Parts: sequence; structure tokens; C-alpha cells
Amino acid sequence: MNYTIVGLGNPGEEYVGTRHNTGRMVVDALAKKIGADDWKDDKKIKAKVLKTKVGKNTVVLIQPNTMMNKSGDAVKPFVKSKKAAETLVVVHDDLDLPFGTMKMSFNKSAGGHRGVMSVIKAVKTEAFIRLRVGISPASASGKIKKPQGEQAVIDLILKKFKPAEEIELKKILKRAAEGLELLVVEGRDIATGFVNSQK
Repeated sequence: MNYTIVGLGNPGEEYVGTRHNTGRMVVDALAKKIGADDWKDDKKIKAKVLKTKVGKNTVVLIQPNTMMNKSGDAVKPFVKSKKAAETLVVVHDDLDLPFGTMKMSFNKSAGGHRGVMSVIKAVKTEAFIRLRVGISPASASGKIKKPQGEQAVIDLILKKFKPAEEIELKKILKRAAEGLELLVVEGRDIATGFVNSQK
């Protein structure tokens, strides 16, 4: 089975390391894990693209070079049917999950995420895989402290991770990359079980 894995984020140096670019970071971590670094800058579709093999399966990694709310433009050329969308994986930050957690799901709504909305509009279905990586602060007990109001949300998602969070972030990226590799090799059910059981 072939997979298209898209890491959502914003292009440009000013966005490197920000919470909103977590999806791109995960895809970078996956490329590193599988030993692939032959990224091509596709100016026509405005994306960085890497085609490689994981086991017997072909994987296309994509990092849109458009702003987040135009992400679907880079995905559309690779996903031309609802059947193809079933092996599309969209990796993105999620304000509804506390930092340090992640969830894999299939056929879910955008949940207000503009990058995911753009992909849904482009591929004309919600029936694809999502790897959601939590970025919201949490209390010591793990209770989420989601920012309230549009400006507070923007301030958080465009902030870089704190130095204290960087160590945890490395572990998160490693686990996310493991989950995606498992998805390609073993399939959606096994990968979902692995990702969603992580604490």
C-alpha cells in the first residue's frame, strides 16, 4: 500500500520551531528515521516533496510551502480520489490535546484547524488519517489549559517551544515517527493502537 504523509505548518524561517509547525517537525523526524533526505522543491505545487520506500511500500512525504490555510493546494495533486484519500495522512498540531500527547484517527472533522479544513476542501472528503499532536499547556495533573479567544490562540500557536519543553518534544517527535512508520508497514489499526496507547 502506498501512503501520502503531509506535515502541516507555515513556510519561512520565522515559523521554524513554532507550535503550529509541529506537523512539519514530525515529517522531518520520520524522514530522518527512515534515512531519507532527498527532498525536492516542487515550485509548481508549492511544496517540498520526498518520495521513498518503507519496506515494500512507497511513501510520499509532503511539506506544503503555502501558508497553513492553503495547505490543500499541495495535497490535491497527490490525492485524486476518495480511495486515494484513505491512505492520506495529515500530521498537525492540535489545541484540543495537551502538550506531550497525540492521537491517530480516521474520518474526523477538521475541529477548527484551518490547515485540515483546506485539505478536506481540496480532497473533497474527511475520510483520511490524521495524526494530531497536542500543543496546549497542561496542569501538573494533565488537565488542558487551552487558550481562550482568537488572539490568545494565535499567540500560543506562533510561539516557539520553551527550553523546558524541548526535551519532551524530542520524545514526542520520535514516538510520532515510530507511529507513522508502523502505519506504513503494519497498517492503520495497529498504528492507531500504538499511537493512542502512548501516555
